[in-house]
Amino acid sequence: MASIFTKIINGEIPSYKIAEDDKFYAFLDIAPLAKGHTLVVPKQEVDYIFDIEDELLAQMHIFSKKVAKAIQEAIPCEKVGMAVIGLDVRHAHIHLVPLQEVGDLNFAKEKLKLSSDEMKQTSELIASKFENQ
Repeated sequence: MASIFTKIINGEIPSYKIAEDDKFYAFLDIAPLAKGHTLVVPKQEVDYIFDIEDELLAQMHIFSKKVAKAIQEAIPCEKVGMAVIGLDVRHAHIHLVPLQEVGDLNFAKEKLKLSSDEMKQTSELIASKFENQ
């Protein structure tokens, strides 16, 4: 059975897309830790990030770097943090979270509830910065 992320990549479930190429898909997390919290997912469905072939994993980090730079241009933040957890969805993914302080990367804290308009505007802003990379 396909993961929820595969369904998002295939357009079966809507998302707030940031960027896409032939190997990766980046979109806003619907339960963000901070405005602009983005997920980077390989199109190849692999459960555990360290099971991804070395070359693809390296490419995933380079793609994530471009997305992080776009986030930092679009969302006022000190830095963009990166986390890999992989317990909730069994499809490897990288979290990119705009940070003001260390606690901003605490996945146990209450998630933001942003309106669909705010999510759409945020995704479009970050996507426009990604295109200019």
